[in-house]
Amino acid sequence: METDISELNELIKNFSEQDQENIRKLFPRSGIESPALILLRLGLDAETVMSALLLDGKEPELYGAGVARLVEEVRKIGDVSATNKTIQEAEHVRKMLFAMASDIRVIIIKLAERLAKLQDIETFPETERKGLAQECLDVYAPLADRLGISWLKDQLEDFSLKQINRDAYNQIKTIVSEKRDERNQFLEKVQDDIKREAKNARINTEVSSRAKHFYSIYQKMRKRNKSAGDLFDLFGIRLLCDSVENCYNLLGLVHRLWKPLEGRFKDYIAMPKSNGYQSLHTTVIVPWNTSIGNVFGSNTAGSNPAGGSSDQGEGRILEIQIRSFGMHHVAENGIASHWLYKKGVSSETVRPVDISIVNRLKDWKQDSGDFNAENFWEEIKQEILKDSIYVFTPMGKVIELPSGSSPIDFAYAIHTAVGEHCSGAKSNGAIIPLGSELKNTQVVEILTSPSAHPHLNWLRLVKTSKARSKIRTWLEQNDDSIIIDRNVVAKKKNTAAKTAPEPEPRTPHETQPVQRVLQPDGSAGILQVRLESDPNPRQKNMMIRFAQCCRPVIGDAIIGYVSRGRGIIIHRKNCSNIANIPDFEERKIETQWENTQALVKRFKIEAKMSAGLFSEIEGAVRKRQGHLIEGRLEETAPNRLTGFFTVQIEDAADLKAVMKNIRGIPAVYSIQNLT
Repeated sequence: METDISELNELIKNFSEQDQENIRKLFPRSGIESPALILLRLGLDAETVMSALLLDGKEPELYGAGVARLVEEVRKIGDVSATNKTIQEAEHVRKMLFAMASDIRVIIIKLAERLAKLQDIETFPETERKGLAQECLDVYAPLADRLGISWLKDQLEDFSLKQINRDAYNQIKTIVSEKRDERNQFLEKVQDDIKREAKNARINTEVSSRAKHFYSIYQKMRKRNKSAGDLFDLFGIRLLCDSVENCYNLLGLVHRLWKPLEGRFKDYIAMPKSNGYQSLHTTVIVPWNTSIGNVFGSNTAGSNPAGGSSDQGEGRILEIQIRSFGMHHVAENGIASHWLYKKGVSSETVRPVDISIVNRLKDWKQDSGDFNAENFWEEIKQEILKDSIYVFTPMGKVIELPSGSSPIDFAYAIHTAVGEHCSGAKSNGAIIPLGSELKNTQVVEILTSPSAHPHLNWLRLVKTSKARSKIRTWLEQNDDSIIIDRNVVAKKKNTAAKTAPEPEPRTPHETQPVQRVLQPDGSAGILQVRLESDPNPRQKNMMIRFAQCCRPVIGDAIIGYVSRGRGIIIHRKNCSNIANIPDFEERKIETQWENTQALVKRFKIEAKMSAGLFSEIEGAVRKRQGHLIEGRLEETAPNRLTGFFTVQIEDAADLKAVMKNIRGIPAVYSIQNLT
């Protein structure tokens, strides 16, 4: 594909003559879409564009110190080698994220580089494609989202979905393409109604319709457990106007035209997202026009999904976004909109302190302690790349937390002392469970008591590394009945936990020695605990190791064995080697995972045609307190069904029980675990 010279000239026209000459000289004339072209479309400055063009080994110092520094930073991110893939991925992401603190353009170059690679992914070996796509979904797309570059995020997600789940991608593509003319007729009618009313109200308004990008539709399919054909809100309407005041005027206008759905209005103007996104979102029921036909899918229209029938008759769900022209500019380009406004001037760069994700990253780094590859990878995905919520104290202070946080996370975010003495939480005047999931813009009051203190089960309730780290520290210092290390909690026998312990003075010769614990990935962890409560100058600190015979993983039922000289050895409870340990009963110790995460598993079934089969499978999952995330059944032969299901369960034992229950359904021929 030859680069369009006229487009290139248009994109670089605001750069200096020297920069324009350098870019034309370096720009590729053919081949895949260049990362530099993506950066130009984003409106990045000349230094950034030239840096992207010089990553393949040319001499960047010839083009200025700024370009040379940027190239060096980007190259450092990619220069990671390790024998263990988890360490390599974690170190790669760590370098990339902390590069933000010095220059955000480093990350934007990496995003453009990855999008260009995805656009050319069909040239890669098939064995590598899914890995590249999954990394994009795990890291790069969330990063683009946190920086507010929505179109880049959408493209990264859609290209990745095509590689990871091609069947779902093709199904969505077909549904979106079906009845295009009828659907366009419906959307044009909606736009005409809005334009007419806006004109009567003398509000300068641009109205457009859009299909939602494929990955967002796929996420809705999973969340609502429906196929694409059963989703009605595959398309949306966007209204742009010239002021904040008119955004709210248009909202009232839309709600006069059509009945809004209860609980589906969001005001991101009053409460912007952490990436700077501002908009009003509302969902309305548009009356069904039977002359147009079913333009939203295969199902017939029904009653108002929000409860009760619409007084306008049967209708279809339509999402409408309302924002100003300036808000739209930021919504599409995020942090890159700075350079678009500055016409490509590189001397006025964005300050890292102005970027929410950078500040959050700094806070997380302070709270997370020493670098550990396994913990880092999970915590980064959970805390930095996941969506944020904003929770208010009764005094109006706003606390930003990762989505899914609990009142305990909120308490520790206010202050460590508040977290350590948290006894309960209230919202809207009512007590809420400490393990409940907080909602965006919720007002929460933390109740405290001098006698309250952290409990072991709090580790299962919290999401933030700050809360988890503080709880672990308190338990290690104040509860002699447990040992915590490497996500495992060992409970000692015949030892009562202290409820209100006072730290005992320790003479120098009583200081506990520190032992290093070798991790499976080769890194070292430090553990300093006592096994027995009675003082003994010969006792040793205990280290936790995983048995190599059964190799337990998070989610397995486990038991510990206090070995002689090698610490606590963790086995699966059903490990066959336990029977060969002579004194196992005398030296076993109760253990559990510190923070057991629910397992997500996928399986395939073959079955005969049967009414109610889907409900039977869902019931088999629920019997083990599982959750059916996604499921579909398709007729693959006469009187034969093939199904694919994704479930969330507590542990591996539950998966076996679920599969056994499904095998017991008379219509099911076979079931296969795909994970």
